[in-house]
Amino acid sequence: MANPVLPSSGVLSPLGLDAVRLSPGFWGDRAALNREVTIAHCQEWEEREGWIGNFRGERPRRGREFSDSEIYKLLEAMAWADHPELPALAETVAQAQEGDGYINTRWSGSRYTDFEWGHELYCYGHLIQAGVARLRMHGEDRLTEVAIRAADHVCRRFMEGTQTCGHPVIEMALVELYRVTRAERYLEMARRFVERRGLPALAEIPFGRAYYQDDLPVRQAQVFRGHAVRALYLASGVVDVAVETEDQELLKAIESQWERTVARRTHLTGGMGSRHADESYGEDYELPPDRAYNETCAGIASIMLAHRLLLATGDARYADLTERTLYNMLATGAALDGRSFFYANPLQVRVPAVPLEGVNHAAEGGLRSPWFDVSCCPNNIARTLASLPAYVAAASGDGILIHHLTPSEIRHGGLAVRVETGYPWTGSVSVRVLADGEGRIGLRVPAWASDATLAHVPVSSPDAPLPDGPVIRPVSPGYAHVDGPWRAGDELRLELPMRPRWTFPDRRIDALRGSAAVERGPLVYCAESVADEPPLGDLTTRVDPPVERAVDGVVELEVTAVLGAGDNGGWPYGVEDAHGGGADVRLRLVPYHRWGNRGPATMRVWLPI
Repeated sequence: MANPVLPSSGVLSPLGLDAVRLSPGFWGDRAALNREVTIAHCQEWEEREGWIGNFRGERPRRGREFSDSEIYKLLEAMAWADHPELPALAETVAQAQEGDGYINTRWSGSRYTDFEWGHELYCYGHLIQAGVARLRMHGEDRLTEVAIRAADHVCRRFMEGTQTCGHPVIEMALVELYRVTRAERYLEMARRFVERRGLPALAEIPFGRAYYQDDLPVRQAQVFRGHAVRALYLASGVVDVAVETEDQELLKAIESQWERTVARRTHLTGGMGSRHADESYGEDYELPPDRAYNETCAGIASIMLAHRLLLATGDARYADLTERTLYNMLATGAALDGRSFFYANPLQVRVPAVPLEGVNHAAEGGLRSPWFDVSCCPNNIARTLASLPAYVAAASGDGILIHHLTPSEIRHGGLAVRVETGYPWTGSVSVRVLADGEGRIGLRVPAWASDATLAHVPVSSPDAPLPDGPVIRPVSPGYAHVDGPWRAGDELRLELPMRPRWTFPDRRIDALRGSAAVERGPLVYCAESVADEPPLGDLTTRVDPPVERAVDGVVELEVTAVLGAGDNGGWPYGVEDAHGGGADVRLRLVPYHRWGNRGPATMRVWLPI
């Protein structure tokens, strides 16, 4: 099955790219743009920057010590997209592999001398993931040969001892290779890498061992901490190991850590990672909007983890966070033209960024860049969008469970359905049965949709005319199910309330006290100001019902704000909260994922009230 995550057991079985086809719409359009534009853009820049040339032996070597991994992520994207450039690029990579399976353009000749920062095992992880994608989409070829030889080298070199990598990812890669080959050594190697964390296995560094999750054994940790991408990649690998070894204690440990992290260390957009200095989680409730790091890769890693937990448990809350992160992190990471990207995703930008023509060396939020000297995010976006159909639905027994409401065709067993919807702009979702069949069809009702309804509309025929009208019933957040049998033309109609809603932060989040944000459906909204539009730094907002307006098929909102608060007497503190004297203005709010497409701008999600 063509799927990046294919567990041997669990409550749900994922449906892959061979069972789910995206149709034109919010995600189908982005997947098509990724296939037609973004993948080629990434390849062009990796060639321009010399990272592909490293595999040809061009000197001096260019790029960071982990730049090999970016070519591997690109190869994974190409594999899922069945891209014609893959064979040639794979052959270029294969030229650099050594006789025993070792491959690394930075460390060849001085192998395994820096486990903290060297990223050798991390690079193998992404190579193996690319190989697994190719195996599932195409079968054995040059890329899969290189990946398996590298994995076998890792098992020979690291099965004994206590060494591991400062940047997790190889754990989930090895488990997935086990799943596709059934070779037990890969699963055992992954299990040992997981159990070595916190022994400690790595040296102390200025950021502390929590930076790479080596401060505590996985089973003893209470929350995700340290570098956000590392933490989420590790947790994803831990879930994979727990599922395949039937280790319920290990799975429960990650579930518990996820719960606390979501409750105390996650931004409204689903973004994770509050600190720029070490790209890490902060302490509980340390969620500043302007200094939020929220790396795009951390958002993608969060999707990977929540999806794995969803398959293992069947709990809709994991799909809810996945949806939030898809629409407000993944969709934000790439510009509308698919050629520039955000690395960091703050929730407030105070000063418009300075445009850059070439490589962005700072990776700060504020303006999408065509490339970064650390370009994990563009390639991560490319491979995620290329494999996105595999996140849409799952098999539950002989039925279909639809997690994400996007135009698509889904087939499993004897069931075939077409999903039609304008979601996230509209709340109407139609699931039409394409052929007679048996089984249960389930649709996820998002957590915010407390007054949704579901109607079953049987197909009409001379022998079975329609009743007086379809049966419409209220459905609660979670999964709504309807059992067959089904006839071609039968339809389910889900109606979700798409009213804008004000959202207020937990009072323990110091940086957000006295503010509110606006959401509509799965989308977080923000105020954006470019050029001569009203400034955002001197306003407060009235918590009145937002007004909707459609602009080129996109739903924007307007709220009333007070611009200017009068004279503060030369001192911004006082004995009372005194605001007044300002003029009412209409403040335009746009979906957060669309901000930054009109040039340098200021922006804020959380509005002072």
